[in-house]
Amino acid sequence: YGNFIDGLRLYVRGGTGGMGYPRLGGEGGRGGDVWFVAREKTTLKNIRDRYPQKRFVAGAGANSSVKALKGEKGKDCEVHVPLGISVLCDDGKQIGELNAAGERFLVARGGLGGSLATNFMPHKGQRRIVRLDLKLIADVALVGFPNAGKSSLLSKISYAQPEIANYAFTTIQPELGKIMYTDYKQISVADLPGLIEGAHANKGMGHKFLKHVERTKQLLLVVDISGFQLSIKTRFRTAFETVLLLTKELELYKEELVTKPTLLAINKMDLPCAKDNLNELMKQLQNPQDFFHLLQEEMIPTNKLEFKDIIPISTYSGEGIEELKACIRKSIDEEAELENEEYREKKLLLLQTSG
Repeated sequence: YGNFIDGLRLYVRGGTGGMGYPRLGGEGGRGGDVWFVAREKTTLKNIRDRYPQKRFVAGAGANSSVKALKGEKGKDCEVHVPLGISVLCDDGKQIGELNAAGERFLVARGGLGGSLATNFMPHKGQRRIVRLDLKLIADVALVGFPNAGKSSLLSKISYAQPEIANYAFTTIQPELGKIMYTDYKQISVADLPGLIEGAHANKGMGHKFLKHVERTKQLLLVVDISGFQLSIKTRFRTAFETVLLLTKELELYKEELVTKPTLLAINKMDLPCAKDNLNELMKQLQNPQDFFHLLQEEMIPTNKLEFKDIIPISTYSGEGIEELKACIRKSIDEEAELENEEYREKKLLLLQTSG
């Protein structure tokens, strides 16, 4: 999975409180807290490299003394984490998440200082083992089987420079690129490792890939017009079967993924017979149920993916690339307008009910 890390296990402990002063009723300072703070340009690899022990302990509270009856609070420990982090207990239960820069999450509270209530003995800080789980936040996720041309497409539409070669699984770690428009609008695109059949059951890079799709706003399916075959041991799949299988994998992993706004890019239109294959595919996509009898039952998705646009492209010749960029922009803008409309309606409803 390359140098990219999307999960990390850490030990965190709040600081111990300070000793009380029984003779004068002095109170020890509280132990420091451990906080996770979301920061841009931070990665889980940075944390692992900088803190190989993966232990984070806050400072102890100051003891009460004649000079200072109320001891000072211990120093807080702040851990900078990337955006899109879920914080999980060691048993897998989610206890928090950080999605925007500057968001903070208290992960281990410091212990109370010694006082009359505690017989002047301090308490130890909270200690726990937590897991950080990263899900990439991007506007658009490129979804497709290996060798469909996702990396080539990302290099054409953005400034990213992913590895490109003519064999399956060139992409072994997620790549992020940004589409820059003439009016300075930027749209982030994530190219994720290729799915294979059975990805929902964690075959190949199954869950490592699919969990990153969850936080993207839209999907862009990339399909090879000539079909797909992973190896000589696996079955050849036509472009139509590929679309259905991708839908099925997304649906089986998490049904909500199929409800995301989706575009379909039909790649490799420079190949011979591509036009005939495209006509055939468009016919099949218009009435997919008419062709279900040709397929195995387990390949047929329960829900049909509704494509906002279907764009034939060629990353080799550049055909359709500008049209695709325009479609991505239009789709993102439309969804943003819908969200704003919903927000305005909620505000209005709130004002009316409070009135």
